[in-house]
Amino acid sequence: MNFHAIKTIYAAEMYRTWRTLFQSVLSPIISTSLYFVVFGSAIGSRINEVQGVSYGAFIVPGLIMLSLMTQGISNASFAIYFPKFIGTIYELLSAPISFVEIVTSYVGAAATKSAALGLIILGTATLFVDIQIAHPFWMLTFLVLTTITFSLFGFIIGIWADNFEKLTIIPLLIVTPLTFLGGTFYSLDMLPPLWQKITLINPVVYLVSGFRWSFYDTADVSVGLSLAMIGLFLGICIAIVAWIFKTGYRLKS
Repeated sequence: MNFHAIKTIYAAEMYRTWRTLFQSVLSPIISTSLYFVVFGSAIGSRINEVQGVSYGAFIVPGLIMLSLMTQGISNASFAIYFPKFIGTIYELLSAPISFVEIVTSYVGAAATKSAALGLIILGTATLFVDIQIAHPFWMLTFLVLTTITFSLFGFIIGIWADNFEKLTIIPLLIVTPLTFLGGTFYSLDMLPPLWQKITLINPVVYLVSGFRWSFYDTADVSVGLSLAMIGLFLGICIAIVAWIFKTGYRLKS
């Protein structure tokens, strides 16, 4: 394992965050604050509690999960797309480093930034509502697994995309709607029975439910099933990345 190469690429990606500080950090925090104002205050004033938790506090795990997924995809996809766009991908592929080291560097940096942002949003949320974390270990476990999984997913999108439009089409048209329909702002038991069953098709439901359980010890689906789903998605992403580097799919185009 070439740790020097991993450290170099990782450090370069982390440094890029400081050059785009507003876009990388401040913008998501401002957006989250607006969510609290609109949903926590306006809607929360009409909904007292959900599953025994105040509505403002109830939506916090969902908002953090929304940020982890969107930022993980965005950070990783842009990180690997730009070397393709400007041509430095050839230097990367010809260097004496394996695909494992390349993926570890880019995905590790994207996951670190997403996790840090999630913790910052958690801190910001405490300014608005009273938050309790019933299972800190599992909260961090879900946070880390989610950031790694969706950073890998973003890495795949960055390899697949051949223009800037494709970088954003999946997060905008698929991931964000699934997140909003995955119990971010409501509990599944608030839906009619038929829609409760239909919603279970959405994989985001399991991520949000498991993460919310780590805060308030309440969940829409079993915690074991939530862990199994994120483990399955992580395994699929790892398999796809390994196939990409084995076949060279779109690495040079």
